[in-house]
Amino acid sequence: MQNRFNQSKGTNAAQLIALIVAGVLVAHIAPAQGLSTQGLSTAATQVRGAFTIVTNLMYAVCAIIGIVGAISVYSKWTNGEADTKKAAASWFGALIFAGLVVVTLSAVFGA
Repeated sequence: MQNRFNQSKGTNAAQLIALIVAGVLVAHIAPAQGLSTQGLSTAATQVRGAFTIVTNLMYAVCAIIGIVGAISVYSKWTNGEADTKKAAASWFGALIFAGLVVVTLSAVFGA
């Protein structure tokens, strides 16, 4: 029991030393990155440029969810399965959620 306790203390010391070394390295590397307002504005422009592509892709995903879900619910309905209402509710909820994700991201990124 005593031996296991001493080993765990050594492990904690090694972790602390590794954390200190990592902190020192980050402190020296971070100023070398040269983050400026120009770099941040360039990054923001690139994100906004890619966002329109992602928005259109999400609308396409919503359309696919709608079509596949409608076919699935119709199939269950025509087969007379008992869980048709549950499938329709989950499909409709997924469609609403996917649409709200697109709207929310548009509001956050302002694109």
